[in-house]
Amino acid sequence: MIRFKHLLSVAIISLLLTPGYYATAQEPDLATLAKRAGRKNLTVKEWNTDSKSKKRWLDRVTTYDAQGRKIEQIEYASYGQKWREVYEYGENGLVTREIEYDDRDKPKSIKVYEYNTDGTKKKQYKYYPNGKLETVKIFEYIISDK
Repeated sequence: MIRFKHLLSVAIISLLLTPGYYATAQEPDLATLAKRAGRKNLTVKEWNTDSKSKKRWLDRVTTYDAQGRKIEQIEYASYGQKWREVYEYGENGLVTREIEYDDRDKPKSIKVYEYNTDGTKKKQYKYYPNGKLETVKIFEYIISDK
């Protein structure tokens, strides 16, 4: 029952945060699309090996969807999962939301992105799992003539 309530609260927060928090941006460029093509339905496992004992352990797992977009990343420690992030995408192909889970697989934070018309990040809204706004990050791009 607790797990159901947890999932229900995450679903409600997701619905509340989705509309209006991101702007439509350009489609990804050809280089990005080419990179994604090579990652379709791919899972990458990263392993560490101790140089002395030769003991091997799982460090990180990254999963990509049918469009080659990163949809989940999990980092592990010797005791198990350290954290997990889930990525959601808009119709424009850009990340609209990241949900970070702790080592107990409970939501830790939710990041929602807003983009400039050229596809660069404009703002990042970071929310607590209860939906309360924690921080707003504004991205500034400066081109220098150096």
